[in-house]
Amino acid sequence: MIQHVYERASMCRDIAGVYVATDNEKIASCVKGFNGKVVMTSKEHRSGTDRIFEAGSILGLSSEDIVINVQGDQPVFDPAVVSLLVKALHKDPDTSMSTLIYPIREEKEIPDPNCVKVVTDKNGYAIYFSRSVIPYNRDGKKINYYKHIGIYAYRMGFLKVFTQLPEGSLERAEKLEQLRAIENGYKIKVVMSPSDSVDVDVPQDVEKVERIICADSSSL
Repeated sequence: MIQHVYERASMCRDIAGVYVATDNEKIASCVKGFNGKVVMTSKEHRSGTDRIFEAGSILGLSSEDIVINVQGDQPVFDPAVVSLLVKALHKDPDTSMSTLIYPIREEKEIPDPNCVKVVTDKNGYAIYFSRSVIPYNRDGKKINYYKHIGIYAYRMGFLKVFTQLPEGSLERAEKLEQLRAIENGYKIKVVMSPSDSVDVDVPQDVEKVERIICADSSSL
């Protein structure tokens, strides 16, 4: 799965390098086995974002460099979405962080806590992320729900600030690290993805991802 993520990330046009940040020797060995690049990090990080900052520091990135965080459970993401996240930061110099959303198509995903829902303001900034159903549809009328796709872009300088922020009560309750930024008053620019991406959250997701990968391979 990590190799699929790595190879897709390597297809992104707007990035200078791809690295796997990990504290696990088995994962590092796996990546080296397919000639990937690895950055070994501490085992003490509270979240993946904290780990990404350490990796960027080890690589000597400057405060204005943009870092893309593609999580290891995203083996079928579209490489083109990375350009959208980078563009969002270039377009708005005051924005330090961007991420993706996608319309929820399947009814069963709405109450699923593994499918993180997002609500935004009129300017495309996240108001809140939740494992619960948001917004609450009081009158039962047709409403559009959006899910979060866990791919982020940050400015390296913001990552330094982020790692120094205390864990908030909302982050602790929902187990969603992006809430740390919102709780501390930082804006997250939300970009509409043109395609869905299947996370591998539970064992059943593996079969779904394998079908997608096989279908992609047969179409080549």
